[in-house]
Amino acid sequence: MLTERQELILKTIITDFTQTREPVGSKTVMKQLPIKVSSATIRNEMAVLEDQGLIEKTHSSSGRIPSSEGYRYYLDNLVEPLQLPESVYNTIGSQLDRPFHQVNEIVQEAARILSDLTDYTAFAEGPESVDVKITGFRIVPLSARQVMAILVTSDGNVQNQVYALPHNIHGEEIEKAVRMINDQLVGKSLSEVNISFLSELAKSELGSDHVTELLDLVEDVLKDAASEQMYVDGQINLLNNTSEHNVKDIRSLYELIDHDNLFSNLLDGKADPKTEKYPVKVKLGSEMPNDLLKNYSLLTAEYSVGTHGKGTIALLGPTNMPYSQMIGLLEYFRNELAKKLLDYYGKFQ
Repeated sequence: MLTERQELILKTIITDFTQTREPVGSKTVMKQLPIKVSSATIRNEMAVLEDQGLIEKTHSSSGRIPSSEGYRYYLDNLVEPLQLPESVYNTIGSQLDRPFHQVNEIVQEAARILSDLTDYTAFAEGPESVDVKITGFRIVPLSARQVMAILVTSDGNVQNQVYALPHNIHGEEIEKAVRMINDQLVGKSLSEVNISFLSELAKSELGSDHVTELLDLVEDVLKDAASEQMYVDGQINLLNNTSEHNVKDIRSLYELIDHDNLFSNLLDGKADPKTEKYPVKVKLGSEMPNDLLKNYSLLTAEYSVGTHGKGTIALLGPTNMPYSQMIGLLEYFRNELAKKLLDYYGKFQ
């Protein structure tokens, strides 16, 4: 652990570097410290911080910048969430206070709002939906050999999937099979209607060739309905933290965000109350499993919607982001998002 004075100096260096993105010298620290200390004493303390690996010297300046270890110490021991300007609270309230027709619309809008407010890349995952019940299943013909399967759930969400029909199935047979499947599905939760349930249904007296064919389609639609949808907004903001010579890395990072399950695994927003002061977790680039993320930080926060489950919101931004503001924003936003979702679910009680 550091002394109180060393902590003040480290915090001052991080705060100044966040604002200026320039190495911080002892004279700058001396002007900003809330206590009166000589420049020589500050230089000595900065030497101690450097020896401990918390700050480092750049080749282009005599000043110091925070290291990954310095940021980690700051996040674990010194950071405090800041209250946001009233205008930010008003913006969040007004943009969430409009009619939504599906849970996924609210979650997707959450990612957009966070990205717009921060100029970072934002993620939002909806709450688990395993206890949501199926209220309807329909097949809608699109053409002679194409249909759309539509699954409606008790939370107002609608999932659909386009399916090419085998040549041996015809309209009347489809309608009959859909009625049979609908009778078995409606009223059951998504967790009940799993692969083994559908397999048993296919083997039962309902299991004609046509029902079996359609059950494959049902399985695909159910997987989409039961999966936690992750929405991403503000990928273009990655360019704010790059330069011309590493555009290739940005292209790879785009692909990582869009196609890899890495972020789904990282968006485990559960904070351990025994070890973490705040409900917002911060992973530094050096702590993430892909080298493309070395200059970024990922902030994640879990939100709870009571019996309807839990979801996660997150921000991906530069390592030298203003953590106090961003942590304060995510703390507030997760509560507002939970309130909006609870209000939405209340309509279906």
